Amino acid sequence: MTGYLEEGLASVINQCRSPMISFCQRLVRTPSLPGEEGDVAESVRAEMELLGYDEVWVDDWGNVVGLVRGRGTGRSLMFNGHMDHVDPGEVKDWPYAPYSGEIHRGRLWGRGAADMKGPLAAMIYAGGVLAREAIHPPGDLYVAAVVQEEVGGLGTQKLVQSLSPEIAVVGEATGNQLARGHRGRIELVVRVRGKSVHASVPRQGVNPHAVLARFIQRLETLALAQDETFGHSTVAPTVYLTDQRSSNVVPGEARVHLDWRNVPGETREDVIAQLQPVLDACLAEVEGSHGELLVHTRELRTYTGRIEAFPAVFPSYGLDADHPLVLKGQQVLARVLSRPVDIVTWDFATDGGHLMEAGVPTIGFGPAEADRVHTVEESVAVEMLVEGLVGYTALALELGRGH
Repeated sequence: MTGYLEEGLASVINQCRSPMISFCQRLVRTPSLPGEEGDVAESVRAEMELLGYDEVWVDDWGNVVGLVRGRGTGRSLMFNGHMDHVDPGEVKDWPYAPYSGEIHRGRLWGRGAADMKGPLAAMIYAGGVLAREAIHPPGDLYVAAVVQEEVGGLGTQKLVQSLSPEIAVVGEATGNQLARGHRGRIELVVRVRGKSVHASVPRQGVNPHAVLARFIQRLETLALAQDETFGHSTVAPTVYLTDQRSSNVVPGEARVHLDWRNVPGETREDVIAQLQPVLDACLAEVEGSHGELLVHTRELRTYTGRIEAFPAVFPSYGLDADHPLVLKGQQVLARVLSRPVDIVTWDFATDGGHLMEAGVPTIGFGPAEADRVHTVEESVAVEMLVEGLVGYTALALELGRGH
């Protein structure tokens, strides 16, 4: 490490502690479900401008990007974090109101605190530390606050079409360890059509449930792909729907959504090739039935009004444990945090898959615990956020220097 971080920036980082936490509280107190990130985006834009970023802009899709210009000799780096969050569910189940942003027992509570407004605030303030001190990183630093990660990563996929950093850090929860990849996620839909009839005369119809019951049962017999690091792929039936709301009618159509978590190297084409014969066999056993297997496509609308039909796919990825970016990140963090930093993998999918698919080597570092994400216990330790700010500042100063 340069030494300048410990000596020259320690006091600056300490001065940023209180405003960073206050900013994070404001973000948590502002609901921002996918497609409704506009108010948070405005807060992010305003904070970046207040902190003195060289440029701040909002693209057509609603992503907010702040730039701290580098010296021009190093690699460009993107810090990537998302502004949206999942639904909080029943408010009564939370120990503290989900949009309160309250601090109790040293933790900042609320939906999105860990996933990922806490890490996003730390990223933004790391760029702000450099901007306020007029410190130029080795290469350009982009801090990107993206939209609609929770519904497939639309924001990052669109962002990398116009902005191509050389390396990236995703801020999803790692407990301030360093992540090098994850399994992907492919959402599939199995749709079966039969013949709808009155439930009193079922033999006169063709019940699509008969096909899907067979299909779901046979999922347990699949030989799933294996990986030494990431374990094996998994498949889980999740949502089940029919074209009927009346319980005395045999439906004409039924469909089940599958959540397939694929290990690196397994493509959506591989998954379909494995599932299609299973569906075909089940259809053959129920005369008069028809069906299809599709990758689920959502029509997403951003808060800026852009509309996109978007496949529900997060690519898997895995950098080798001895990849130069992984080793460099681990070295930088261990030195500045004065403790060992483990190399881990995420259990869930992130925008890192989209960045890697766009050719951007990506690691993960996030000041939040993964087991708090998407739960009514969602919160982030204040001291972990401060440590995250230190880590992001160091990464911004060092990653662009090369391996």
